Amino acid sequence: MESNDFLQIEGCKVALALNDKDNVAVVLADVSSGEVCRIRGRGAEYDLQTAEKVPFGHKIALTAIKEGGPIYKYGEEIGIAREAIPQGGWIHSHNLYCARGM
Repeated sequence: MESNDFLQIEGCKVALALNDKDNVAVVLADVSSGEVCRIRGRGAEYDLQTAEKVPFGHKIALTAIKEGGPIYKYGEEIGIAREAIPQGGWIHSHNLYCARGM
């Protein structure tokens, strides 16, 4: 396997969802708005079109998340949505609130 094979499958960039409870995945390369990303994990592998640009290492919404809805990563709630986030949307501090450690 080439080193980039893990980052791209059949021309699609890859994102990882690490737990069945997760509603986000972590992108393994910069992804452009409208680009199709291959989601791996949660017992499946499927394609998801991004709703906006998502930088390397950031989270992408696997499903639409309502304002105030929980955001799960690694099977744990890591925060709540500050606003509605569309499927394929970028999730980061601009639209995620976390009270842990506060």
